Amino acid sequence: MENKTNTIPNPWISAIPLLALFILLAISVSLFGDNAMSGASQVSLLTSSAICVGLSMCIYHVQWISIEEKIKQTIGDTSISILILLLIGMISGSWMISGVVPTLIYYGIQIMSPKFFLISTCLICSIVSLMTGSSWTTIATIGIALIGIGNALGVPSAMTAGAIISGSYFGDKISPLSDTTTLAASAAGTDLFTHIRYMLITTIPTMTITLLIFFVMGLWYGHSQEVSISEYTDGLEMSFNISLWTLLVPVLTAFLIAKKIPALTTLFLSSLAAGICAVILQPDVLMRIIGEDVPNALNLTKALIITFASSTNIETGNEALNELVSTGGMAGMLNTIWLILCAMCFGGVMVASGMLFSLTSLLLRLISSTFGLVAATVGTGFILNIVTSDQYISIILSASMYKDTYKDRGYESRLLSRSSEDGATVTSVLIPWSTCGMTQATVLGVSTMAYLPYCFFNIISPLMSCLMALIGFKIVQNDSAISSSKPND
Repeated sequence: MENKTNTIPNPWISAIPLLALFILLAISVSLFGDNAMSGASQVSLLTSSAICVGLSMCIYHVQWISIEEKIKQTIGDTSISILILLLIGMISGSWMISGVVPTLIYYGIQIMSPKFFLISTCLICSIVSLMTGSSWTTIATIGIALIGIGNALGVPSAMTAGAIISGSYFGDKISPLSDTTTLAASAAGTDLFTHIRYMLITTIPTMTITLLIFFVMGLWYGHSQEVSISEYTDGLEMSFNISLWTLLVPVLTAFLIAKKIPALTTLFLSSLAAGICAVILQPDVLMRIIGEDVPNALNLTKALIITFASSTNIETGNEALNELVSTGGMAGMLNTIWLILCAMCFGGVMVASGMLFSLTSLLLRLISSTFGLVAATVGTGFILNIVTSDQYISIILSASMYKDTYKDRGYESRLLSRSSEDGATVTSVLIPWSTCGMTQATVLGVSTMAYLPYCFFNIISPLMSCLMALIGFKIVQNDSAISSSKPND
């Protein structure tokens, strides 16, 4: 439970753990660079959590049992996400070794033009994510292949990752199959399809601008690149059995998604299918993994377990291609899980101590207009992603915090649900220590800070939401509420 002492912490005191986190993370990045997420950031999160606990217990006499219960709850709420992360590691390894990703890369680099690669990538991921309702699944499957194609075409991986994430979060945001879309609608008390239709007002312009930017970038960047595609195609042909039969695995995955099979089941069955594909089509690759010559049942089983669970490296004769086809398996996701556990601990103590409520309540007292209310909701979603490191918690808290205010001022609930999603869902992937940010950085092999400048959809979405509120476009307020509502003191 949250702070039960009925004492709301002073906002200045409440800001201390957050300020400490920013300072410690800045020090960690300066000392360790990209390796900060391998331990230093976790220490920063736990140290900031300890500061929060110390202040809340010493100054506001919050009971340790309350803090402990909240930590258990927040970490428990991420258990499914952690299992999904392990299965994403499993699927990334199996899709690579089975030849699924190499086949997609082999044909993709011959079909796609560098000039139109970024806009094509964004559109492909948009369609896949719209159909699946999951940005994570989209990025972990087709996203990995597109990163490979982009590298082969000479497109910087940070740009490709930005296009993948932009498209994936567009589909995730407006798909009726998306859990975040459903959560935002239900948390605000809005009908799902009313919520989706209202989000189109901000989402379509944002996506249009995003595609235009990627189109211009492609024309400029693609024109200046000359890449020898044959180096990649020859290396892939020598290292893998390139076969269209491998594409039965993504077809099966799409079928399971269309049938609305749960994500855990879908990812596991897809990994298993890829493993069977590897045994049939890539036995030589499996033997190279374990350094054996005879592909008998025991050796194949051993190689598959290694593929699913740990790192694999295939020699292709091309250094860039070697790095591209290497995988981390489930073990490659452990740093991400470690970071998530520490981030959830910090989020839990900030909620339990009442310090998070204190900071957000301060915002409410400063709101006096439609623009201010929407901007506060969007900003709160972003801040909650920083503090709690989880988009689901951010959506629920931001919607619940402002629900009465929107109602009292006569705004329709769809404005709250849209503002919550514009602020929380799309920005989660921009926070290096959040579940989304760390996961996508690990899966794509590109650090969060590297791909962040190219996630145009995710950056523009919250700004577009505020712009629509500023000009009052399609925002309805009851006349009776306008005359009776007053800014919170």
